[in-house]
Amino acid sequence: MPSSRLGIITAGGDCPGLNAVIRGIVCAAAQRDTEVVGFAEGYEGLLDPSCARLLTPANTRGIESQGGTILGSTNKGRFQLRRGPAGEPVLPDALLRATRHAMEQQRAAALIVMGGDGSLRTALHLSRAGIRVLGVPKTIDNDLDSTDVTFGFDTAVARVAEAVGELRTTAESHRRVMVVEVMGRQSGWLALHGAVAGGADLVLLPEIPFDGDNIVKFIKESERRGQRSVIAVVAEGARAKSGRQIRRQTSTGDSRLGGIGNYVESLVAARTGRETRCCALGHLQRGGTPTAFDRVLGQQFGVRAVELAADGMFGRMVSYRFGGVTDVALADAVNRRRTVTPDSQILRHARGLGICLGE
Repeated sequence: MPSSRLGIITAGGDCPGLNAVIRGIVCAAAQRDTEVVGFAEGYEGLLDPSCARLLTPANTRGIESQGGTILGSTNKGRFQLRRGPAGEPVLPDALLRATRHAMEQQRAAALIVMGGDGSLRTALHLSRAGIRVLGVPKTIDNDLDSTDVTFGFDTAVARVAEAVGELRTTAESHRRVMVVEVMGRQSGWLALHGAVAGGADLVLLPEIPFDGDNIVKFIKESERRGQRSVIAVVAEGARAKSGRQIRRQTSTGDSRLGGIGNYVESLVAARTGRETRCCALGHLQRGGTPTAFDRVLGQQFGVRAVELAADGMFGRMVSYRFGGVTDVALADAVNRRRTVTPDSQILRHARGLGICLGE
């Protein structure tokens, strides 16, 4: 009989490399005679016995190369933090009791949560309530402060770079300006790396409010130099110096960031007379096969999470710092966003390449 059992969930938005983490956890646990039970549909699956299933090296074989998550995920539901009497974020006591009971029913000694900032904040509250929790950071934005890189980021950068290259051919054919809108609400790492990797001419970041006059000037000057096309990569959270971030209504009536690409398209077309098109990549950045780098990193994160569980080091988050896999306290990992700073090396190199930042 196995000596222990771990529970795992994937929470929040999906991300290339999640299945690699799952595979890493399952294989590493098997080496320690530990079972792994996967709860489907994120945190919500913890409270539904039908969502629990045993994961083994045999039934997870080959998943490291698959996109998405075999467990499914959700970023809505009962586990979203609420405001307490003093305005502090809390989880209801009844929900905490139900979570403990569900884990006891499944004989799960601890829970490994793969999630972004919001999901890991929930994990921290579970940990503070006495539930044994470990975190694995997940975001294509690469904006978690306590890790130098997250799995999924490399794949998303490759998607952006590929899109820039594909759009350049039609832009060159018709002397167009192409605006590529990518994810990045508060940090521009994806836009910046994607622009450099794809050879874009212009990039707009949430950290650097742009001046429309400077964008127009750059495009006109490039045309005078005989350049047929201009490719601009725009993070969804970018904003003009004179305005706020642009939001749009979803089909469910929610308000979320988006539409900055269309704003820049209209600005450029109106003030330069150039044929301009916008392409929002959307969920193409999240989908598809993860790169080899993300498969390796994901499995490394999974192995480290199992090591932490075996050592009884709960309330921790797996991290990649200074060239190696390590771990940090969950409390230190959440609520701290990693943004593009003025002294960022990649930002300096982008300027060195002649990429316009709209400043």
